[in-house]
Amino acid sequence: MPPRPPLPARAGERGPRRIGLGLAALGRPGYLNVGHGTDLGAERSPEALRARSFEVLDAAYAAGVRYLDAARSYGRAEEFLGAWLRDRDAPDVVVGSKWGYVYTADWQVDADPPEVKHHDAATFRRQLEETRANLGDRLALYQIHSATPDSGVLDDREVLGALGELRASGVAIGLTTSGPSQSQTLERALELDLFDCAQVTWNLHERATGAVLERAHAAGLGVIVKEALANGRLARRGAHAALDRVAAALGAAPDAVALAAVLAQPFADVVLSGAATSAALRSNVAAAGLELDADALAALDGLAEPSEEYWAARGQLAWN
Repeated sequence: MPPRPPLPARAGERGPRRIGLGLAALGRPGYLNVGHGTDLGAERSPEALRARSFEVLDAAYAAGVRYLDAARSYGRAEEFLGAWLRDRDAPDVVVGSKWGYVYTADWQVDADPPEVKHHDAATFRRQLEETRANLGDRLALYQIHSATPDSGVLDDREVLGALGELRASGVAIGLTTSGPSQSQTLERALELDLFDCAQVTWNLHERATGAVLERAHAAGLGVIVKEALANGRLARRGAHAALDRVAAALGAAPDAVALAAVLAQPFADVVLSGAATSAALRSNVAAAGLELDADALAALDGLAEPSEEYWAARGQLAWN
């Protein structure tokens, strides 16, 4: 039988296993999260970020996080993660990574572009070899990075065949989505008997994929939610009065409340933290201990934005 979703927890369960750690902000010196530059500080050498990655990974593991997520385009994230896995010998973590973007920033913060999409079969085969070199047999889930209708990857027979071969070997296959076409991409993915997981942006601002995510989850796909803090827009006190009010009532931080709202969705199996510091990671994980009732969730409904506006605003965020 092909693999099923290898995630450490499922929707409806409680506890820190519902939180995963994404390494987008730890494997390279620049990212588009609000406040990323302040989080990293001035020292952003590969050695410094390797040490920081180990620190945050240690904090995540100690807090109960058991899903770790990297990508070929996250600078040296796979390399750092692989080194941490070999050093710490954590047998119970689930490791996912992604192919389809090539990192082009050359360790610069504001390179334009920092990464370039390549969804062809040759890139898949080359990047799978690179991922294997970094992660070895710890790779449990391999995902198409940012599948979109215009990339054509979900209609490329050679790519789909290669993914099917990998799946038959025991590695689960997933895809991640981005942009206002997320629902369209997911609908196409559901037509294919190939995917075990979908990693999708859903947060208090961007909620357009909710209905199709419920169908995907009902069909057996694991669901990983990324950008649950809207690239940091939902992480800081003072940014949204309604979020602050709910957080104050619960005695919690806004980032934990925003993540808890995602954990409350019936389709969300694992919700990613993109923390670049141990303190932020621990604050994010506190979401797993919060329970938002219907009134609290309703109080946050006003934060929703039209999908096109949300993605336009995201596109204006600066790498820092």
